[in-house]
Amino acid sequence: MKVMLTADVKGQGKKDQVVEVSDGYARNFLFPKKLAVPADAKALNEAKNKEASKQYKVEVEKQNASDIAKKLESIKLTFVYAAGPDKRLYGSVTAKDISDKLKNEHSIDIDKRKISLPVPIKSFGTFRADAKLYTGIDGKISIEVVGKDA
Repeated sequence: MKVMLTADVKGQGKKDQVVEVSDGYARNFLFPKKLAVPADAKALNEAKNKEASKQYKVEVEKQNASDIAKKLESIKLTFVYAAGPDKRLYGSVTAKDISDKLKNEHSIDIDKRKISLPVPIKSFGTFRADAKLYTGIDGKISIEVVGKDA
């Protein structure tokens, strides 16, 4: 009997896979535990639609990530901080600061955990940060730290 698995089944296959099993195994084990459904046209069509929607969602996410990466290339974030006599910042520019500024000023929402700084920003100057937007798609963020005039 051909069945379509609704969950991963050890020794049989993975979710949404069509496998051939004995009639008794299907009726007595897989169907009662809702691990599989008969592989009729409706179930196969449902699985195909689910896979197509999953593929579409992945494509949309990839496109959004590449659009954001292009936007980030043209953005330069400027942070104004007070500094001590040795030209070192009081505090530092963190990934959270970068994420908040992108969200507030440019309406780009990137999680702070996806922003990586090669070195902690504790001095004035221009720096680059990477934002991991999607698998294989990284955005480069240009950051400038300037001193606050007294």
